[in-house]
Amino acid sequence: MPELDAPTGEDTADDDLPCLRRLDELVRLVRARPGLFVRYSKGPDDDRRQTSLDYESGLELPGLSTNPLDPEEWWSRPLEDWLSRRLCQYAHLADQEGNDRQAWVLEGTVVGHGPDNEPLVELDRPVALISNDVVAEAKRLYEQRFDVGSDSGD
Repeated sequence: MPELDAPTGEDTADDDLPCLRRLDELVRLVRARPGLFVRYSKGPDDDRRQTSLDYESGLELPGLSTNPLDPEEWWSRPLEDWLSRRLCQYAHLADQEGNDRQAWVLEGTVVGHGPDNEPLVELDRPVALISNDVVAEAKRLYEQRFDVGSDSGD
């Protein structure tokens, strides 16, 4: 895995970011650096020029829609389970035919919450790209370890 402490300031291009290739690399990163978020988009280069949009209302949001990677205190299962669920929650955004969205990790400051109560983050620093292999691994683990799709009505 590339060194994740390499300089990755605002001027770092997406091509210069390390790319996580296995779920256990993401697990190690989250353990080492609390406060990270995951986002599905065209990448940090694109996101530096804009914020997210609430497509239903047409309103521009005050930050980027993200998902926190740190588990909640009540979470007693393995961190890899938490991260698999987090990656799968919005993986459909990258699965759409012809779009070039990918998962990536960032540090940022929460500036509000979006219409799905997701944290809206002002980008402080891109940290790493997440390969499609990691997302596929997370999907397999999620389907093995969770009762996917269950809710209180079941």
